Amino acid sequence: MSTATAPAWAASDPYATALRTGRGPLFLRRGDGWLLPLDVERWCAAADAVDRAVLDRCEGTVLDVGCGPGRLVAELAARGRSALGVDVSEAAVARTHTLGGQALHRSVFDPLPGEGSWGTVLLMDGNVGIGGDVTALLARMRELLRSDGLLVVETVPGDVDERARVCVVDVTHGGGAVGEPFPWARIGTPALLELARRGGWPETVQWTDGERCFVALRSRRTSSRAEPPKRTAVMSSQRSRNTSGSSPVADR
Repeated sequence: MSTATAPAWAASDPYATALRTGRGPLFLRRGDGWLLPLDVERWCAAADAVDRAVLDRCEGTVLDVGCGPGRLVAELAARGRSALGVDVSEAAVARTHTLGGQALHRSVFDPLPGEGSWGTVLLMDGNVGIGGDVTALLARMRELLRSDGLLVVETVPGDVDERARVCVVDVTHGGGAVGEPFPWARIGTPALLELARRGGWPETVQWTDGERCFVALRSRRTSSRAEPPKRTAVMSSQRSRNTSGSSPVADR
């Protein structure tokens, strides 16, 4: 998926308005009418304690895939970390810039700066669902990360493994669909761990924080900050032309 073929919801007025104002409600709607709320208010707020704890685990340069309005990129920038967001929504990228973060209006499947050299890639806020094919997305993550890089994925609570075509709906205006349906996925930790095992990600750390669930994956075994000291974890065992040379993001 390139920026020229980004899903219609990415440029839709309700979605863009929600990101600009920081308010919903917006939902993803499946064909059977089931609604998944989009947590616009949390995405548009500053990084919360759970977000900050995830960012504490990040190593090296950080790529936030589907960065949305940029709270995580902005938090990393405030810490002096080299970070870049990628999103197919112009409104999301614009908001990230206003917060002081760097972001590109791109799909993760377009060429991106620093491919193969990112220390950490983030798939937060359900973004493991991008494209509706988790296996393909995990393979793309491997292309982006350095050989010992860290992938942090936020998963759905529970044993969930779902692929569907969805539309964005704005319930305040009659619940009409915005744009054409697009593929999406929802996956819980058990199903993600199985796909990771099949895809050759042998090292995993999983944890929960509040009501949110996470998995950290590494393509080869090495000393990891994915499980920081004094923090409980459960052991379970979008491609821009390279405009920044060999370094993914200019050091701050």
